[in-house]
Amino acid sequence: MDADVSDSPGTPAEPDRPDDPAGGGPAGGSRSASGAGGRGGAAGEAPRASAPGDGGPAAGGAGTWGARPGHGPRAGRRRWLRRTALAASFVVLVAAGAGWWLYKKLDGNITTDTSAAAELKAYEKERPLPVAGDAQNILLIGSDTRSGDNSAYGRDDGGSQRSDTTILLHLAADRRSATAVSVPRDLMVEIPGCHTDGGKETKERFAQFNSAFELGGTACTIRTVEKMTGIRVDHHMVIDFNGFKDMVDAVDGVEVCLKAPVDDADAHLKLPAGRQKLDGEEALGYVRARKSIGNGSDTERMDRQQKFLGALVNKMQSNGVLLNPTRLYPVLDAATKSLTTDPGLDSLRDLYDLVRGMRNVPTEKVQFLTVPRRAYHADPNRDELVQPDADRLFDQLRKDEPVAVVPAEVAGSGDPQEDHSSGKDPSGQEPGDSRESPTPAPTYSGSNAADDPCAS
Repeated sequence: MDADVSDSPGTPAEPDRPDDPAGGGPAGGSRSASGAGGRGGAAGEAPRASAPGDGGPAAGGAGTWGARPGHGPRAGRRRWLRRTALAASFVVLVAAGAGWWLYKKLDGNITTDTSAAAELKAYEKERPLPVAGDAQNILLIGSDTRSGDNSAYGRDDGGSQRSDTTILLHLAADRRSATAVSVPRDLMVEIPGCHTDGGKETKERFAQFNSAFELGGTACTIRTVEKMTGIRVDHHMVIDFNGFKDMVDAVDGVEVCLKAPVDDADAHLKLPAGRQKLDGEEALGYVRARKSIGNGSDTERMDRQQKFLGALVNKMQSNGVLLNPTRLYPVLDAATKSLTTDPGLDSLRDLYDLVRGMRNVPTEKVQFLTVPRRAYHADPNRDELVQPDADRLFDQLRKDEPVAVVPAEVAGSGDPQEDHSSGKDPSGQEPGDSRESPTPAPTYSGSNAADDPCAS
């Protein structure tokens, strides 16, 4: 065997180098100057320096393409990882930027009611004490102003407004139940002295409940509710017509059941009988209509509003809206655009925490009822509280104790105007009978979010 041929196997030849069929010289450098066929030239001539890429000493001693820096399987993997990391970083930055923009947009939609907070602070000594634990009471007020975007729903009376719908929402400390209590706008109550927008102080008066909102706005309404119930209102929200419409559209409509066709020009509503899926515009007309649906009373209208809100809650929970950010965003956008709230709920984080706490409440435990009331003795077109049933209800909520809600026929009254506590728990147990339960929950006529709108 020739002396200039290595006994050890060489590095595999580079396939695209026809001028070097042997795959380069022996491992460790160029061949000897005396070796035949070497790149050094004639015998005795110094070997030339290898150019980059030749695989010689200048390339770090690596004699093949695969062993050069920046090439080969490992280098390829490193380049792929770098590119992947760069792309992932870009996606994260874009997503974070978009998420921050969406957050700021929703957060900026909310209007903070600082004037009500200041008014309530001035009367702090007169207000009830907060409930113990994590239970919360939130006053929901539906504004019936006809100014601005709401002018399509009636005459603009100079921007004055009354509370069209008022609901006291009690969230149990364990967040396993939510009880929404409607306060009739025609209920005769004691309205405390309040301050108007212009700073004028009004006198205490016995008047129709919804006039409190017109006299002294949100703070006056809150103080009226607290005076009537003895329940501390922790937070409040005021929602106008368009906010309600947009929320219904955001969940792709809500189903209701009509016992008879409806044709009401004032409510912009024309619907056939039976099960119907209402969009936002139709839903607004449905919950506001009085003369064209049912017996035309405000009592019947409140019952319809409660059932619709129950159906809306059911739609959001059953369709996973509260657990799906993509579907939740339009709902939050619609709600926040027309929402005015106290400083304690004026951020998206505050609202998210509130919604997150409610998303595990079973739909059958989301209950709706109206304060026990009857026709006012001095004017049948007004309402008054039924006692001691009303105080018993307020006491249960104040202590964060359970309240049972069942349909009117189960509670023992067919007339919704006279519906109030039956004095029994859902099992029919008489008050004071402690054989099965030492503190039976009082039962009131109403509905829950799990009810089928066409069941009755």
